[in-house]
Amino acid sequence: MALLEVIKDKCKGCGLCVEACPFEAIEILDNLAVIKESCTGCGACLDSCELEALYLPKIEKKPAVDVSAYQGVWVFIEHQDSQIAHVSLELLGKGRESADKLSTHLSAVLLGDDISPIIQQLSKFDIDRIYCIEDPVLRDYRTDSYVVAASSLVRKYRPEIILAGATTTGRDFASALATELETGLTADCTELDIDPEQGLLVQTRPAFGGNIMATILCPHHRPQMATVRPKVMEMPAIVDSNDAEIIQESLSLTEDQILTKIVDFIPSIDTVNLADAQIIVSGGRGLGGTENFGLIEELAEVLGAAVGASRAAVDAGWIPYPHQVGQTGRTVRPRIYFACGISGAIQHQAGMKTSEMIIAINKDPDAPIFDIATYGIVGDLFEIVPLLSQQFKKKLGK
Repeated sequence: MALLEVIKDKCKGCGLCVEACPFEAIEILDNLAVIKESCTGCGACLDSCELEALYLPKIEKKPAVDVSAYQGVWVFIEHQDSQIAHVSLELLGKGRESADKLSTHLSAVLLGDDISPIIQQLSKFDIDRIYCIEDPVLRDYRTDSYVVAASSLVRKYRPEIILAGATTTGRDFASALATELETGLTADCTELDIDPEQGLLVQTRPAFGGNIMATILCPHHRPQMATVRPKVMEMPAIVDSNDAEIIQESLSLTEDQILTKIVDFIPSIDTVNLADAQIIVSGGRGLGGTENFGLIEELAEVLGAAVGASRAAVDAGWIPYPHQVGQTGRTVRPRIYFACGISGAIQHQAGMKTSEMIIAINKDPDAPIFDIATYGIVGDLFEIVPLLSQQFKKKLGK
């Protein structure tokens, strides 16, 4: 339902409100302003109507949540085939740091069936508590069953922060859970911190196409929720022993009560594994065409590396999307990242700037990529990349 209302007896269909609306949410039909569903209730059009035919009803605010009743940092543990997703382990490290700053506990949230092997894996990390629900209906991830299970835990134990990976599963789970709990969610974060004065979770993510970094706080609702991109946080250290308290809860949910049914699993055929690559050789607009990606592929083959690309190269059709690194592609954290003919726009940097070593090759000495590069080579990539391939072949005996 549209947020704005039209007083039909006053409206003359002059169209001034249409021009004033920044969201194109008003149209004139039969000499009457009609409000579309895209109306955000911003009120920008109100002053444009000299006849005062537009009305924005006041929305009653719900009572503020008692934020002091919520404590603890939770990390949703994503897993498949008894293996924990790498991003969940990364979040345990950031979660530990956040919990220590808040002088509270760090907990893992584990949902599934036959989860003993996963609990053993979690015991290698510095966790205070593990909240578990083990049930056959949770064997495979489904939005409705997982949200019912997780929301029951949240309502009972009241965490102040919940973190999940910005994966396909994590994004689906976190958004549905935030809706169920009527709280906020910041998606695709690249940085997290704790505000020292207010004790709030400081959530940072790219905005407006990656042109700025937005800092988001959630002061009035709990829990504070965020999904975090894989490979942007460091892996936590393994501890010698961990005596985390295991809290097991039950789930009163039957298979008949779940709307979705899993018919079959069809594994994706993904020959590009950028997320786990130790070395990545990426090409950008400077290559000039698809035929020149052979230079990138040759250097990658010599080094045993994966082939990456900038969005410009993918949009131009020079290389398929699975190779794209950046804000709208994959986030990577290799030991060595070669950026060949890539200018280094902030959108690309968002996906690779945490690489241990960045080697940039670009003929423009003022290219932004040099601001974050460990080593920079100013020159023609068509001369430099073949020379690198030749020298690495000699060094590696290939």
